[in-house]
Amino acid sequence: MDEQELQAEIARLNKKSIVSLEPVGDIHQWLDEKRKARQSCRLVGASRTGKTVACEAYTLRNKPKQKGRQTPIVSVVYIMPPSKCGPKDFFKEIIECLRYQAVKGTVSDFRSRAMEVLKACEVEMLIIDEADRLKPETFPDVRDINDKLEIAVVLVGTDRLDTVIKRDEQVYNRFRAHRRFGKLAGEEFKKTVAIWEEKILKLPVASNLTSQEMLQILMKATEGYIGRLDEILREAAIKSLSRGFTKIDQKVLQEVAKEYP
Repeated sequence: MDEQELQAEIARLNKKSIVSLEPVGDIHQWLDEKRKARQSCRLVGASRTGKTVACEAYTLRNKPKQKGRQTPIVSVVYIMPPSKCGPKDFFKEIIECLRYQAVKGTVSDFRSRAMEVLKACEVEMLIIDEADRLKPETFPDVRDINDKLEIAVVLVGTDRLDTVIKRDEQVYNRFRAHRRFGKLAGEEFKKTVAIWEEKILKLPVASNLTSQEMLQILMKATEGYIGRLDEILREAAIKSLSRGFTKIDQKVLQEVAKEYP
């Protein structure tokens, strides 16, 4: 592999990729049902379990539809609010996500504009990732989106999110329905590693990542977290290719895995 080919492979391995996994498919079906029922809920799990990737994939599955110059129909909206997000910033995120220009003015102006845009685009579900970033005073506005527009709102986050919403009984009761995004184990972990090798890495030669030795290294380093698995395999693939291998070398994998004690 010459230098140009190597750089092309590294660029490919650094690109974000989305694959179809059984746990993700289950979450998507659950989100479909919540969207049809217009029921708000929350998706909770430890960091690096793949919540964000699952939500992004669900949004991509439900792409905006537009005919000519008509207002686009955006059934699913995904946002990740900034840290310590107040009502004005929250509404600004929604407006800009739907590719409308945010107005200048008071919180009330931003609220009216966001509600108008959500209604015009016929939004059915609003997914709020890292929802614990919302300030307490923002949550009543989040509830209003469900109440006034009948849009299913999905709060996504770690256990810290549960701690935040349980401080307000009204918020907690509104988002009581939830699913937990767990870690991978056993056959499910092995199957996911095989999918990653085939669909994401796609190296010139098979690395045999589902062998007992390779799986032991991966399970110990990742602890079943899909985000960590993705990081380790991509880095091991890039390092292996850079050192002249055509597959992931076991020693290189061990070297990368040691950085995740």
